[in-house]
Amino acid sequence: MPDWYPDLLANVSKEISAGRSRAVAAVNREMLLSHWTIGRELADRESAEGWGAKVVTRLSADIRSAFPDARGFSPRNLRYMKSFAQAWTDFPMLQAPLATLPWYHQIALLEKLSDPETRLWYAAAAVESGWSRNVLAHHIQTNLHERSGKAINNFKATLPPSDSDLAEQSFKDPYVFDFVAMTDQRNERGLENQLILHVERFLLELGQGFAFVGRQVRLTIGDDEFFADLLFYNFRLRCFVVVELKATAFKPEYVGQINMYMSAVDDLMAHPEDRPTIGLLLCKTKNNVVAEYSLQGFSKPIGVAEWESEIVKSLPEEFVSTLPSISELEAELSGDG
Repeated sequence: MPDWYPDLLANVSKEISAGRSRAVAAVNREMLLSHWTIGRELADRESAEGWGAKVVTRLSADIRSAFPDARGFSPRNLRYMKSFAQAWTDFPMLQAPLATLPWYHQIALLEKLSDPETRLWYAAAAVESGWSRNVLAHHIQTNLHERSGKAINNFKATLPPSDSDLAEQSFKDPYVFDFVAMTDQRNERGLENQLILHVERFLLELGQGFAFVGRQVRLTIGDDEFFADLLFYNFRLRCFVVVELKATAFKPEYVGQINMYMSAVDDLMAHPEDRPTIGLLLCKTKNNVVAEYSLQGFSKPIGVAEWESEIVKSLPEEFVSTLPSISELEAELSGDG
């Protein structure tokens, strides 16, 4: 083979992959358009004729009789199509990223949220982060849109503008550790043990780009040894992230402690091309004004947030509903429901 053959293979392989992705996206959009059109017809007929539930049941049966190989036209799924059309009154509004989400995701957005702008926020986040339908539902349930980017921080004063916005959006307040089971929530080591035991859930709550490096990471400074609670690397921010867990209210001296750990990580562990280490103090409670004052004068980027072991603020009661399971959805979409 000639010398240029590897480049040819790489370029063709890249185009095949991209073509498949475009094809899947096009099929998904056409399916959504079809569902929206059917839903619009149902909604309009309901408004004009005032028909009842028996019409949908009969329609489902007749569709399956006319199109034996068709899937996804159960009575429940037809009602979802009607809700879909009512939620988005004009299909051209259904732009990317919303139009790229699978039908399962669309159902989660319809079931869990009532505000179009909030739906669009979660749709964009789901596409950017590649969330599964269950992960999307989890983030909606924990009100991620209200917590994202809320940590008290000094990022604008300590990071370049190109990094500070991304860093700010990468941290939230409060963090929800609803998977933690502790009898004594003042026990910081117990909290750490629980987070490591459920590290996959912990990483999900931390957000996109975080990779676990270690716990109780030894930092040797002169003749003294110090131990950072948790150490992560964030591949979006291209830096280490030191996390210190506190089972008490925020205290100003905590900033000096984590600042020292960050300096040690920068000197002892970071690669020359890594960006400055970021610190995250997770406290049980905090006074926001005290935290803001405490961060002033420090040259290293530090965020301060609270953590909770349960969802304190849930969705309004009228919007809380139990999503059907994946198996139930598959039965509906296969026409067996």
